[in-house]
Amino acid sequence: MPFPLAAQSALVAAAVAIATATVLLPFPWTPPAPRDRFADMVLANATIYTADPARPFADAMAVRGGRVLRVGTYESVKELKGRHTHELSLSGNVVLPGFIDSHVHFIDGGLQLARVPLRGVRSKDDFIGRVKEAVRDKHPGQWILGGGWNNDFWGGELPAAAWLDDISPDNPVWLSRMDGHMGVANSLAMKIAGIDKNTNDPIGGTIIRTTEGEPSGLLVDTAMRLIFDVIEKVSNHERREALLRASKHALMRGVTTVVDVGSYFPGASTEKTWQDFADIYKWAHSMEKMVIRVCLFFPMPTWSRVSDLFDEHGRSLSQWIHLGGVKAFLDGSLGSSSALFHDPYEGDPGNYGLQVIDFDSLLNRTLESDKSGLQVAIHAIGDKANDMLLDMVDKVVDLNGVKDRRFRIEHAQHLAPGAANRFGKHGIIASVQVSDINPLQAIRTAMFRKPPGWEVPWIPAERLTLDESLKAHTMSAAYACFLDHAVGSLSEGKYADFVVLPSTSWDEFSNGVPGQVLATYVSGRQAYPS
Repeated sequence: MPFPLAAQSALVAAAVAIATATVLLPFPWTPPAPRDRFADMVLANATIYTADPARPFADAMAVRGGRVLRVGTYESVKELKGRHTHELSLSGNVVLPGFIDSHVHFIDGGLQLARVPLRGVRSKDDFIGRVKEAVRDKHPGQWILGGGWNNDFWGGELPAAAWLDDISPDNPVWLSRMDGHMGVANSLAMKIAGIDKNTNDPIGGTIIRTTEGEPSGLLVDTAMRLIFDVIEKVSNHERREALLRASKHALMRGVTTVVDVGSYFPGASTEKTWQDFADIYKWAHSMEKMVIRVCLFFPMPTWSRVSDLFDEHGRSLSQWIHLGGVKAFLDGSLGSSSALFHDPYEGDPGNYGLQVIDFDSLLNRTLESDKSGLQVAIHAIGDKANDMLLDMVDKVVDLNGVKDRRFRIEHAQHLAPGAANRFGKHGIIASVQVSDINPLQAIRTAMFRKPPGWEVPWIPAERLTLDESLKAHTMSAAYACFLDHAVGSLSEGKYADFVVLPSTSWDEFSNGVPGQVLATYVSGRQAYPS
């Protein structure tokens, strides 16, 4: 679930492009016959923000068969009440469409929730202390795994094996950074992986070294595979539990649909994502354990398999599992100094970042994927990487023609002057995120743009309005993954996925976005608290 904090200057401008470019597509839904016209549930005395421009607000909603039957005034809805209709009467509470998180690593995120928690750590001592505590619960030889750390929170110094070796002499340690593009290993883990001063950097990755040339413990992008190849494998049972754990966590935050871009990264095996599809998601569906909707993206190198899957099932296996398309990477991340820029990093004049894939190979696979009707999502963070992708889309459109492809650039974090305007040329989706699966926090961040400890906004002209921020997490996010026919707004015929907030009026909500939801409903049924 982690990816870099969306706090860069050009990023919010790109987010506006998403929030203002959404078009709803017709949804083939037939209202129930007259004898079946009564609702299963009526929501009353609510302040409903529908995210539907045809009717932005309402105070009542009827639900039948898990879908919105009618939304409007209570007078227009009450005729749908029957003997068995449940009426949920609120006190003016704000109701929003269920949030959509457009970029998660869902199963890995669920695993991380049960490991060493380093998200939010703000000092070296706290970092070391949490690892030391985890070691106490392990037998010698067992791996210590965790992640979520952000060195910016404690002044920028990167962790190293030297931080860990004294407290974990008998346990290999691997702790990933919040962006998933860097991690730190202790010396025992590097010894097991065969990493020493003579180990060469792999293509698309870096082994960070000390001034003496020894590995520091930090591995960037494809170099992380050296450790991943020797970490004990996670069982299907553990990954299934991780899915359930991640689902509960998302529902607690009001998220009812996620776009899972999988576990693949440059240099890694493509099979892990496919195994998760077969052994985790399809298992959960067959056992009726799916409680959140997922839209799945698969590694681009396997585009032909994805195309076959689309031919067999279309875009949806069920109301729970939807097929998105293919995912690829062009560069690394900012925090690991591997995002690809036109100019070198400050203090590191020879480092422009990493291009993690051969560009011609990326172009050819993109052309084939696009020609097969698959949606393409490519990771780009640095300004040069984004410019390269924008140029590539021009070539794809020239060769494959104009169509509704909704090409996605994941993160679109740093843009050169003029680049933001280029997204609109071919309807490119700027898929931007904050690092945690917390939409209400993300909405506040987009509206106020105040980094921790700041009194004034950073580049206040790029703040989003409340309406733009809400649409970016609902209607626009649904459009970005071809699910706008089914979710994203509280419109007749769409799934009745919604959240109830503690705010009891729109004025109260708009003057202070709350930090939590009161309840989350999926298909008209309460999913949180369960």
